[in-house]
Amino acid sequence: MPALVEIDRIRKEFRGETAIDNLTASLAKGRITGLVGPDGAGKTTLIRLINGLLAPTRGTVRVNGFDAARERAKLAGFIGYMPQKFGLYEDLTVLENLRLYARLHDVPENERQRQFEKMLEFTDLARFTGRLAGALSGGMKQKLGLACSLLGRPRLLLLDEPGVGVDPISRRELWSMVNALLDGEMTVLWSTSYLDEAERCESVLLLNESKLLFSGPPAELTGRLQDRVRLLRGIEGDRRKLLARLLDKPGVIDGVIQGSALRLVFAADAPCPSLASLGVERDARELIPVQPRFEDAFIDILGGGPGGRSELAERFEPLPDDGATVAAAHTLVKRYGSFTAADRIDFRIRRGEIFGLLGPNGAGKSTTFKMLCGLLRPTSGSAEINGADLQRSGPEARRQLGYMAQKFSQYDGLNLLQNLRFFAGIYGLTGRDRDREIDGMVDAFHFAPYLKANAGDLPLGIRQRLALACAVMHKPAVLFLDEPTSGVSPVTRREFWTHINALVDKGVTVLITTHFMDEAEYCDRIALVYRGRAIATGTPDELKEQVRSADCPDPSMEDAFIRLVQESDRQEASR
Repeated sequence: MPALVEIDRIRKEFRGETAIDNLTASLAKGRITGLVGPDGAGKTTLIRLINGLLAPTRGTVRVNGFDAARERAKLAGFIGYMPQKFGLYEDLTVLENLRLYARLHDVPENERQRQFEKMLEFTDLARFTGRLAGALSGGMKQKLGLACSLLGRPRLLLLDEPGVGVDPISRRELWSMVNALLDGEMTVLWSTSYLDEAERCESVLLLNESKLLFSGPPAELTGRLQDRVRLLRGIEGDRRKLLARLLDKPGVIDGVIQGSALRLVFAADAPCPSLASLGVERDARELIPVQPRFEDAFIDILGGGPGGRSELAERFEPLPDDGATVAAAHTLVKRYGSFTAADRIDFRIRRGEIFGLLGPNGAGKSTTFKMLCGLLRPTSGSAEINGADLQRSGPEARRQLGYMAQKFSQYDGLNLLQNLRFFAGIYGLTGRDRDREIDGMVDAFHFAPYLKANAGDLPLGIRQRLALACAVMHKPAVLFLDEPTSGVSPVTRREFWTHINALVDKGVTVLITTHFMDEAEYCDRIALVYRGRAIATGTPDELKEQVRSADCPDPSMEDAFIRLVQESDRQEASR
């Protein structure tokens, strides 16, 4: 296919920092190309260079034969751009945003109404034309952003992480809409940190730390790992302890929990793996080959995961292995006027359990999460931590929990060490106890090179480690994690789960929200929240079993999520 975009040895620097390093690539006409990598890899910078919003420090970017930076005026109307952050006006309605962007894109007045009607039908937003953009759910905002970027019928569509922070249903809908646009003329560059999305693209550009690691069809990269990925099934005993043990074995470069099984990736030069060679004949019944995934290949390129040891968990004393209920929601209800955000949520979480709260955007899981950790007062019902009611014994209950917010909640005006000292004070640590715990966090997370760096200037992975350190410094019995790994690299995600699994092994109880369906597999139990209600509760394997059928014989967690929500809709419609 002819190239619509040609990128020749570009380099981009900001105040001496390299954002893009000597990158050469091309985008074929009429295809979806995935721009894949964690936050900070250089994806947004590359998109802005292609759009002519930035000029490269060195090299050239040509779009449809024109220099993107020097001849941007000649590309007016040719490029549609959807920025990563919601680029619409929240105090304008859906229709007012469309009218504004039609003017910005120079859509002729006699064409506007026809294009509005087409976009509203295309995105299923016709029912919401009078709603303020700020009142839309996350998925609806992304659909509106896509509609605005398509006004004027561009031939090159640049989508900067359209699926970030939205649930699997909204992500699938976005993919369906973009695939419907491909007619041999439209070219799409889809930026994402969700590595499973790479497999939906015809070609990918894989970035990490400003460098291009791979360019080509995703199957070409995953094919390098053929016969190197195994699923360990029929596990007897604690799968977390077994994973930690296996991750430190020679030849095992990566491993994750997949429901009741373990998914293992082996080095290219490792001997043919077997139960005997791994020393797990008494721990599991079978080790079977499975198809490699794009994330497996990315971990392989990066040299493997972080291993199975958690220096953080080693600082915790074991809690009693008594199976006691340490966190509970008792028919929690939260209303805002006539709107019910959470409707009779009820569950109990045992000591040393990972409990996942999943749900579409706007389903009520964040409301439930905040009531459970005392940040939001319920309209009725109660939440307990270790038997203490969060409303009646708030300070006592809150001292037993740690909280890591979805958005970085540390103070940008303080450096890393000052943030650690501040949060130690919040949790009541003083004197030698405070100094000992801060020193422990510095050692466990290898913070020494960053102590004097402003928190707002830290790399994303270090910021997330700082947020986790501040949440666990006082050694809480219950840990609340709200989207803890959003945007970080695959290796940093593995590191976080190594810590989480090891903390749970010490008896810490974890409540977590996530939009990564593979991370949901780590949970012991999951509550799927939809329209304010918990519509399904069970282990990952139990939820997948509920949707198993002839047309979906081996469902993934994403399949389970979507089908359970769809079944809830069908039941609601039949009432």
